[in-house]
Amino acid sequence: MSKLFEPIKLGAIELPNRIVIAPMCQYSAQDGCMTDWHLIHLGHLAMSGAALLTIEATAVSTEGRITYADVGLYSTETEASIARTIESIRRHSPIAVGIQLGHAGRKASTEVPWLGGAQIAPDAPNGWTTVAPSAIPFASGQISPVELTHQQMKGIRQGFVGAAQRAVQLGIDLIQLHAAHGYLLHQFLSPISNRREDEYGGSYENRIRFPLEVFDAVREAVPPGYPVSVRVSGTDWIVNGWTIEETATFCRELEKRGCAAIHVSSGGLAPEQKIPIGPSYQVPLARTIKSAISIPVVAVGLITEFEQAEAIVSTGDADFVALARGMLYDPRWPWHAAAFFGERVRAPKQYLRSEPGRTRFLYEAEAE
Repeated sequence: MSKLFEPIKLGAIELPNRIVIAPMCQYSAQDGCMTDWHLIHLGHLAMSGAALLTIEATAVSTEGRITYADVGLYSTETEASIARTIESIRRHSPIAVGIQLGHAGRKASTEVPWLGGAQIAPDAPNGWTTVAPSAIPFASGQISPVELTHQQMKGIRQGFVGAAQRAVQLGIDLIQLHAAHGYLLHQFLSPISNRREDEYGGSYENRIRFPLEVFDAVREAVPPGYPVSVRVSGTDWIVNGWTIEETATFCRELEKRGCAAIHVSSGGLAPEQKIPIGPSYQVPLARTIKSAISIPVVAVGLITEFEQAEAIVSTGDADFVALARGMLYDPRWPWHAAAFFGERVRAPKQYLRSEPGRTRFLYEAEAE
């Protein structure tokens, strides 16, 4: 039996396999609201046979968006747009759905990637003033963010709480807090971006304080047993930056507070990062975190081959593998992996005639 297709429990959720679709920004929202693109994109991925579909980085406030075209969950209108997409997915797929909640901090107010992704000035169309733990820009030549006051931090913390409560109301199965890739919570963690001189800066204990406060507030705001996970950058890949050892200690603190899972990525904090990119390049980071905690760990990063994914979970480096760009390239990757290993995978009855000889499709009716 393939370990990749072995069922597992994540909090209160029963998942049929270990394949996760990682959150991927689409930069296709209008005023924070999902559009028909999201209905097509997420609906398509919901048919993949993966165990968990994670909605892209979703801002907890308007100024927390990475770009003006990001999805948000901070108003009646943004909630209604996500509800429309979720309701459509639920009608046609039993896949578990999670959502990544985040705030971009100093990496906000940027152009969409296919138009260059550059910072947009606060007084320019589609731009706004960014905020961060300290008034340090992401890259030289950029406009510096405004250092957050305690009152503003309280407002952001409440923004995470409000978005989490809306996610629960929407029937979303899992919340992931985004503390990776150089966005706001990661900015607090790293000494590269956090030079505060109050109780939220300086020492390691001070730098993890605000991210832990956000986690605690969200955990308290959702029902008991509801899974709240966290995505972390295991390292900044920068000398004197955030390290894997600090990440492990941070994850142990999250586990004590009731975190359901840790998704281990890396980098994103500053342009001077030097990432040794290659197949499974982040798996050693996941392995370190797996050895430090007892809750499930998700590995991600250039995981493309079936046997590669199987090795990651069967050797205990991680409990799940997450696919992002690879899933866009091959949205039926879980089907093909199941065929390779002779395992079962969920598929819509409308697609049953495409069943390969070695794959035993699991009817959605059976799954119910």
